[in-house]
Amino acid sequence: MRYDRLWWWWLTAASLLTAADYLLPKGLPSALAYNTIGVLSAVLIVVGVRLHRARRPAMWYWFAAGILTSVMGDLVYEYYKYVLHQEPYPSPADYFFLSAYPLIVVGMLMLMRGRGRAGIDVAALIDAAVVAVGLGLVFWVFVMHPIATDSSASTLERAIGVAYPAADVLLLAMLARFYTGVGRRTAGIRLLGGAALLLFIADVGYSLLSLYSDLDVDMLDAFFLLSYACWAAAALHPSMRGAGAVEKQPRDARVGRARLVLLGVCSLLAPGLLLIPGISENAVDRTVIAVGAGVLFLLVVTRMSGFVGQVQDQADQLEDLAMTDELTGLANRRRFEQALRACLQAGPTQVALLDLDDFKGVNDRLGHGVGDHLLTVVAQRLRTSLRPDVLVARMGGDEFAILVPGATNAAGDAIVRRLVDALRAPITAGSHELLVGASVGVTDGSGTGDPYEVLRRADVAMYAAKAAHDGPRRYVPELDEHTDEQARLGADLRVALDTGQFRLVYQPIVALPSGRTEAVEALVRWEHPVRGMIAPDQFIPAAERNGLIVELGEWIMRTACTQAMSWRNRHGDLAPQRMSVNVSARQLAEPEFGAVVAAILTETGLSAAQLTVEVTETAVFGGGRSVQALQDLHELGVHIALDDFGTGHSSLGLLRTVPVDILKVDKSFVDNITMAGQHAVIATALIQVSNGLGLTAVAEGVETAEQAAELYRLGYRYAQGYHFGRPTAQPSFAAPELVAGRR
Repeated sequence: MRYDRLWWWWLTAASLLTAADYLLPKGLPSALAYNTIGVLSAVLIVVGVRLHRARRPAMWYWFAAGILTSVMGDLVYEYYKYVLHQEPYPSPADYFFLSAYPLIVVGMLMLMRGRGRAGIDVAALIDAAVVAVGLGLVFWVFVMHPIATDSSASTLERAIGVAYPAADVLLLAMLARFYTGVGRRTAGIRLLGGAALLLFIADVGYSLLSLYSDLDVDMLDAFFLLSYACWAAAALHPSMRGAGAVEKQPRDARVGRARLVLLGVCSLLAPGLLLIPGISENAVDRTVIAVGAGVLFLLVVTRMSGFVGQVQDQADQLEDLAMTDELTGLANRRRFEQALRACLQAGPTQVALLDLDDFKGVNDRLGHGVGDHLLTVVAQRLRTSLRPDVLVARMGGDEFAILVPGATNAAGDAIVRRLVDALRAPITAGSHELLVGASVGVTDGSGTGDPYEVLRRADVAMYAAKAAHDGPRRYVPELDEHTDEQARLGADLRVALDTGQFRLVYQPIVALPSGRTEAVEALVRWEHPVRGMIAPDQFIPAAERNGLIVELGEWIMRTACTQAMSWRNRHGDLAPQRMSVNVSARQLAEPEFGAVVAAILTETGLSAAQLTVEVTETAVFGGGRSVQALQDLHELGVHIALDDFGTGHSSLGLLRTVPVDILKVDKSFVDNITMAGQHAVIATALIQVSNGLGLTAVAEGVETAEQAAELYRLGYRYAQGYHFGRPTAQPSFAAPELVAGRR
């Protein structure tokens, strides 16, 4: 921008003209140069307003008017001095000089009003008042009082003489307000402050030299001229456009060390003046100083009360921050525990813990941004569905807590039902519509005053609800026994893995109608040395919770593949063509799962095409890492089977996103397939879907020959169940005709 440096060129030129003013002979040439700088400064202010399109042009016009009024005073003074050869005091020039101050002060007020917040900055006003009163006392003692008590001057002379330092005190107050404010200081605003400061220095110097020295006061002309130049440079600077516009500033602006020192010094000026010899003996000075000291005391007390209030506000804000969850705005764990402790002491209390189902899957599949949005929406729904006296907190992750003071068990259960209903509606996150499920545990505070014990009970009930998938659960002592049992199982699992207590059994998957064993499914059993045979539905959840399912799953995979190769070597073509191994969601989430399977295949010599990995719909419904792991396996040549199809999320969309080869139709659709009516409708639909997508369908849980015959009639060519063989360590691979009607 070609005008961006105009202010700099003007400031340089004005400085050179100021230097020239000292080199020119005293008289009209020097006066002409002096006034030229003043007039040019006023004109350039107007130019700057038009050039940069100032938001507050009136402020700049007040500054220009003040400068022109001061120049008019110079012209009148020089007319008397160089034309009439008179130097009257007071003269009409003094009226112009004094009139310039209010114009400049109005401009300064407009500037500072914009630089403050959209309101009154009381703290800055008090600070400015402390500076103005403290330095004003100095002015009174050393300038104003001596002039006012000069018996050799007339009353008018004394009045005019006092008016100048009084105007300087007013200007001082403006400067104090300017430099103690918290507004943003652009280059243009700093130039304005510099202009006012130079004018103040020049005026004070003029008063002091006139009273206490015989030096020529013309030596101060440079300060007046540079003040003019800075007014104009501020207007020419590009940043002037926003000067005076209202800015919002933080309420808790910091008070710097320099500002504290300035306020401290100014507040001590009153007692300091009394230490100067002769001052305390003058009754007028003593009275003025006493009044000033009282005003300073009140100002400091007011300011300190503001500091105390600010510290208290900040302490309250910090406490709120420490007790609030940053993401959702709900109470956090610390606040919840404090409130729970107080409620337990006051009376009956209900506590519910709520944990979102498959939240990790949402994060993995859609990203943490969507997960965070989901949490905020859930928090809002929980808060709006409950009455105001119920405390809702986010305990961390996807876990929320609800505290209901003074409520019975029935009221607590009703609130839990309301929470579950509030989460039924889909949540929109970007282009995704998410159905959110939640596991809820609820308890009361009976028999304990310990908030941690209450939270433990609610936590136990919540995990029981998560394991059972049958809705909210209320804590009962029997749940502790189950929890203890799971903990003991978790500890025994480690020992079982280390000592070889697990073994595999295999259930045939046969072709219809021949009954030939085409594949086997590997199933794990635990022969505990003390408890005997432990069912998988008891120890698998414990293994998933403590993470041992990953190590156990790897052992199952390796053992099953080794067994498959052993059968092929022993039985040749009669051996099963494929080995099916169940894999949990926890295993699929492991980053190196695909590499582990590939290593086992290489180690055992089993080809990828002879291995089938079975997963449930729930394990892959969340997408993300689980689906990627299956895609990696599929690329190796491993077959993928969707187990218990139709009982999980039942989303046909899974068949597009998951690389499925085999659908295993759940036993619940097979049990009543031979009965008349609509019992075979779903089984029929599933075989049609499988055939349409080119998938292999396997009917599970076949227990009778009639079921097998009906499945064959519907189009099923593979089946599994007790009718064809129970799980055993060494199944028979003979091929009897087991379908009804073909024996």
